[in-house]
Amino acid sequence: MKVFKFGGASVQDVDHIKHVAKIIEQCKEEKLLIVISAMGKTTNALEKVAEDFFNGRQEHALRLFSDIKKQHLTIAKYLLVLEFNDCIARLSDLFTEVEWLLHDKPVREYNYYYDQIVSVGELLSTSIVSSYLKEVKIDNNWIDVRDILRTDNHFREAIVDWEFTTNAAETLLLPLFEKTNLILTQGFIGSTTDCESTTLGREGSDFSAAIFANIFNAENLTIWKDVEGVLNADPRIFPEAIYLEHLNYAEVIEMAYYGAQVIHPKTIKPLQNKKIPLLVKCFLDTGLPGTRIDGERAIALPPVIILKNNQALISLRTLDFSFIEDEPIRKLYNIFNTLKIKPNLIQTGAIGLQISVDDIPAKIDAFGQKASLYFDVQIEKGLNLLTLRHYNEESLQKHLASKEKVLMQENEVTVQAVYR
Repeated sequence: MKVFKFGGASVQDVDHIKHVAKIIEQCKEEKLLIVISAMGKTTNALEKVAEDFFNGRQEHALRLFSDIKKQHLTIAKYLLVLEFNDCIARLSDLFTEVEWLLHDKPVREYNYYYDQIVSVGELLSTSIVSSYLKEVKIDNNWIDVRDILRTDNHFREAIVDWEFTTNAAETLLLPLFEKTNLILTQGFIGSTTDCESTTLGREGSDFSAAIFANIFNAENLTIWKDVEGVLNADPRIFPEAIYLEHLNYAEVIEMAYYGAQVIHPKTIKPLQNKKIPLLVKCFLDTGLPGTRIDGERAIALPPVIILKNNQALISLRTLDFSFIEDEPIRKLYNIFNTLKIKPNLIQTGAIGLQISVDDIPAKIDAFGQKASLYFDVQIEKGLNLLTLRHYNEESLQKHLASKEKVLMQENEVTVQAVYR
């Protein structure tokens, strides 16, 4: 059995969905579990719906959601004939699920409403893709992943209940493979024991696919993207970016840790645990070899360049000039854990330390208030963080020599620099 994952760019419109069907057509004789994201920019659009609803702009939220409805109905209209009515019935149920909520008033935290609203994107896209596959005689079984993937109630960053999810997958999904080769479901989302929708964090569809690959001991997991494979840099920022034919699990985990957007940070571990290869393939040209990620050592990697913009540099100093030791560090990390802030770079001195973090205003403000009880706090915003792995002198000169650096760390493999 294999697992395929198609991202939002792969199902963004009628032509792309037809292309997805052609890829699946070539593999329809194999046992295949297919995980699909929301269409195009649907997640972003649904986030705006959630924000407007929570901030009391109910009518505007409903108008925005109406636009999302029209977009999906239009795509279904152009794709479907025989399967149109069944698809519209399912879409209508999903629309009602959100509209029922939008006609109410928020009484719970924002993250709860975010998950109830944003999670519908994957359900809509998979409903349409499943119906189109049937339209072109590719039999498949559509599954609401919320019936399978159980999580806690930590909305927007839900933690997977592996025991329940494994049992549900083996009980509910495995028997379906006796009737059809293809099961199609959603990435990114799950549900609590109270049947409330949850999400696994942005780009969590990769993680969803890895979860199923792990549970079913898949031959491999293929993630289909609109690039040749994994590149050593973001080609939108660094046009000279080059394709990497092979990486190992450890290197990809490091890249993800430092902020590379190709693979979700949580994706690799479930695959590594079962030694399941990850293939990153080109959606637009399936003949290209793509990138293979496995446990074998990666040889002679070029410099890997990772740029994170919109950074805030937090400078902390103990109020009584005591050393930064166990107790101040414990208090600091308690604040990080409470606010779900991930430090991107930390440099420690005798009585102070500097930390580069993503500038999420609400979190930064809350951090400043909490940390000021124990530290003198200074915050500088509008900075950038550049990470170079497997750097050489040429890459240092090219990417850092002319920068106004405010913080820099270096070891034999990796250089990181925060600059203005």
